[in-house]
Amino acid sequence: MSTLTLSKKLSSGLNEFLSQFPSDGLYAPIHYLLNIHGKRIRPLLALSVCEAEGSSIDKALPAAIAVELFHNFTLMHDDIMDKAPLRRGQLTAHKVYGEDSAILSGDAMFALASISLEDVNESALLEILKIYNRTSREVCEGQQLDMEYEKMNDVTIDHYLEMIRLKTSVLLACSCAMGAISAGASKERVELWYKFGEQTGLAFQIQDDLLDTFGDSEIMGKKVGGDILSEKKTFIWLYTKAQGMMPENLSSCEESAEKVSLLKSAMIASGADIAARKKMMVYTENARTALSQLDLSSDHLKTFENLLSSVTERTS
Repeated sequence: MSTLTLSKKLSSGLNEFLSQFPSDGLYAPIHYLLNIHGKRIRPLLALSVCEAEGSSIDKALPAAIAVELFHNFTLMHDDIMDKAPLRRGQLTAHKVYGEDSAILSGDAMFALASISLEDVNESALLEILKIYNRTSREVCEGQQLDMEYEKMNDVTIDHYLEMIRLKTSVLLACSCAMGAISAGASKERVELWYKFGEQTGLAFQIQDDLLDTFGDSEIMGKKVGGDILSEKKTFIWLYTKAQGMMPENLSSCEESAEKVSLLKSAMIASGADIAARKKMMVYTENARTALSQLDLSSDHLKTFENLLSSVTERTS
């Protein structure tokens, strides 16, 4: 089944699920954020994996909807914590509806994700709940580490990689695993799908770091250099620091553009951009190894190979 067909199936299922609830009040920010959705990689992974395992995608639809709702719940709250004005080129939910409403609506979205899982096939429900609940906890742990690292001066690249594994990649891994579980796959195959999603997620986040530093703001729909201005400890930042190439006169920069330019030059001089791309390719190859062990049909293998390419080659 083509990605376009899967996307239509997902949109239809999500809209049908949301039709049970009002579109105003508590639910208005939810509809707002979901209507400016991105590529929906996570729920599409759940559906694609279920299909690759030889089952009807309908079996994975409740899990796919739950993943999309959970992911957007984290985005709504992250935007508040980051004081972000834009999301996908549009005003963030808290800028439109206020922080209090966005916090509450984010909480409601988290609850809606659990409600969607009530429709999971009974034979798969327990394992789905186990991995979903574990992942929910891990994502929150990752966000907590991200906040703690902002105040620490001794953060290492290994610390950072574990943080992004929790904050970002485990949700992609969970999406893949839930698709496999929904299809009735063996424990061994579920673990391989989890590995594929985890490694793809790590590659995705490294590329995200690269784009935030070196991307095109018009293509991305948001300001580039935000991580630099906030001195966020990304792979690129930490690598530059480890090489002893971090500029010492940052505090003297009077303009944001000057600070961004100074740091970007230092990062390139340190080889941080090259190191980040190499690390991303390691994760990509790990994901390919997991795929090869799954012994998929050529069509399904191509689907996931294309996904990997889109992760490493994306510009937004």
